[in-house]
Amino acid sequence: MGNKFDFITDELQQLRDSGLYNQIRTIESAQGAWLVIEGKRVLNLCSNNYLGLANQSELKEAARKALEELGVGPGAVRSIAGTMSIHLELEKALARFKHVEDALSFQSGINANFGTIAALAGADDAIFTDELNHASIIDGCRLTKAKRFIYPHGDAKGLREVLEKEGKSVKKKLIVTDGVFSMDGDLAPLPEIAKIAEEYEAILMVDDAHGEGVLGDHGRGIADHFGLQGRVDVEMGTMSKAFGVVGGYIAGSKELTEYLRQRARPFLFSSAVTPADVAACIAAVKLLESSDKLVKKLWANARYFKEGMKSLGFDTGHSETPITPVMLGDASLARNFSKRLFEEKIFGMAIGYPTVPMGKARIRVMISAAHTQEDLDFALNRFESVGKELKVL
Repeated sequence: MGNKFDFITDELQQLRDSGLYNQIRTIESAQGAWLVIEGKRVLNLCSNNYLGLANQSELKEAARKALEELGVGPGAVRSIAGTMSIHLELEKALARFKHVEDALSFQSGINANFGTIAALAGADDAIFTDELNHASIIDGCRLTKAKRFIYPHGDAKGLREVLEKEGKSVKKKLIVTDGVFSMDGDLAPLPEIAKIAEEYEAILMVDDAHGEGVLGDHGRGIADHFGLQGRVDVEMGTMSKAFGVVGGYIAGSKELTEYLRQRARPFLFSSAVTPADVAACIAAVKLLESSDKLVKKLWANARYFKEGMKSLGFDTGHSETPITPVMLGDASLARNFSKRLFEEKIFGMAIGYPTVPMGKARIRVMISAAHTQEDLDFALNRFESVGKELKVL
């Protein structure tokens, strides 16, 4: 009689054989430019800690103060007994920062997408989604009974063609796209998409997880970057990347956020974010409002590293942001490259299928404002030596 979990054993072996098995590293220090991983000090080129705020003193002090005053947990879901005054303070700060009427915070960015997409689109409706949208958008669409139409990546003309063909017979239309595409670092053509949304009277939702704290004035995101305030109906952001903490949010009209308070299932059925985390989020928003120094440092670091990698001969794709994909193609090569980098004190994880398409494996480098020029020079030197050793250069 066979083991009922033989299929798991077989699939894990297939992942190892194909070079797609993901070795999950254990971090033994606070997030920063350098990490301790399994007892080894390595340069961190993996984290989404764009502005270096994950271990910032003001955020830690805000968290400590909230911990003493408000305890370790909210004790309930937001809709019953878990909404604390500090949650409302964060939402007001986010609305002010984003220049919108209101904001609603969630436990994570993925929960914000799940709850919002499922609440906005029903069985009689249609969702129009970019083919390279993040998994949280894809799964959010799957949670609805709405028809789903996929348009070619970053192709406003393709979106228009799909809307013209499929959009006329549906009650409600929702266009949803990443703002910054996290694997390639390119931007959605948001001005064109916003125009199309207005022409077809569609709701426009943008996942700006990798744009918050990176794009726009003081890091206000992609809508601000393109001057589209008031033309993006739903903006999703996360507090776990550039803001350095944890959580997600939706920014938009008061009517939208009030509707989500009544209908977004993660808001209704999962406990609220802890007071300490919320306090750190508030401190991060206030810090960005007061200064864009870290945003400017992030972009200066990104330009320096990208120019260095290109001069060495690496293919860094079509990134328009600090996300720097080092394109290698073969999954096994990418895994081996990552392994050799780690041996050379560089933490740069390989990304392969299903996170990216087959044949598009890469090392995705995440630049941070926390990096010094010396850090970046160290990284460039190690990438060059490993690249030559593995005959990539």
